Amino acid sequence: MFKLKKGLFISQLVILCLLGLAIIFVAVPSYFSQQWSWSDLPRVPEVAQMRQIPETPLNLTGWTTIGQEKLSINNYPWSFQIIEKPGQKPVVIALKGQKYYKDHPEVEWVDLQGIEKWKTDSYQTLKFPSTINPNHSITARWFQAWNNKTYAVVQWYAWPGGGHYAPYQWFLADQKAQLKDKRVPWVTVSIKIPMEALGNLEDMESLGKLLGQEVQKTLEKEVFIDKSAS
Repeated sequence: MFKLKKGLFISQLVILCLLGLAIIFVAVPSYFSQQWSWSDLPRVPEVAQMRQIPETPLNLTGWTTIGQEKLSINNYPWSFQIIEKPGQKPVVIALKGQKYYKDHPEVEWVDLQGIEKWKTDSYQTLKFPSTINPNHSITARWFQAWNNKTYAVVQWYAWPGGGHYAPYQWFLADQKAQLKDKRVPWVTVSIKIPMEALGNLEDMESLGKLLGQEVQKTLEKEVFIDKSAS
């Protein structure tokens, strides 16, 4: 029993010594420099470009922008951009860019469904590669929606080199980046493609992937860039 207590005492002493060293070498310097690593998050340099999204349409290869409108949903600015090309009915791209470094994805899909007054079904996933990180694929949600018209809808949270429709996937990517004192910017993307009322969603899949990849590529090229580093 004495040996057991002695062993526990030594273990506790070692732990206290390690904590003391951590305080000396980490906490004390942070105190004097007033840079507490857990007191705030690293900034997001790309926020400046993302704030311009409601004002500046994306330049999508092969498509012409015929209109753009800035709308406020739950006091947050969105861009609704209408694009078209020969032989294709106009497509609407809704974008919500991160405007503050502490902002994070929340209830964007619910907000949009409420604004559009959609009924939905046929939920699936759609995958397409990132341009800057071809080994990573973006996983979007892909479904049919209708109000007075019928649409095929692609939705995901885009970030540099990746994207997913589930907010927790961005959270995991951002937590990983914070270990290197970096952040992961995000943009909400929702693409609304007109389709026949009794049409098959599978018939729209190639166009959904094409548009998804083009929007992701354009965001990576025009928005997800750190201009402060240049």
